[in-house]
Amino acid sequence: MQVIPLYAEAGITGFESPAAQYLELGLSLDKLLIEHPNATFIGIANGDSMQGVGIYSGDLLLVDRAITAVHMDIIVANYNGSFVCKLLDKQRRQLCSAHPKYGPVAINEWDEFQIEGVISTSIRIHAGQRLTEVIQACMP
Repeated sequence: MQVIPLYAEAGITGFESPAAQYLELGLSLDKLLIEHPNATFIGIANGDSMQGVGIYSGDLLLVDRAITAVHMDIIVANYNGSFVCKLLDKQRRQLCSAHPKYGPVAINEWDEFQIEGVISTSIRIHAGQRLTEVIQACMP
């Protein structure tokens, strides 16, 4: 992937073509975004419970299994048979949403609970059709 750095401030109504003075940089998004390639998988966020931390429905989530979850990390977990993306409150042993309309959920000893990984990065796809293509590509 070639990157052409373009610096523009918000509110500018016009600026010189980026082709006038550009520099191409070789860049691998894999190397930039994924620290542990053999332990990372991609998920797709669903719902509005994590909007307070900038994760919106349809965002791609890079989930790193090599990172040990610490208090208040954003994690993906298997909670009673469902995959959830939540903040991990280790002190109170609960899963927290980042939206005021959702309360915390206790993790009891009888619950099926397994941390699948820590969210290292989230990526928002802005073009609607492209998002549909990504979601369809992820479906079996």
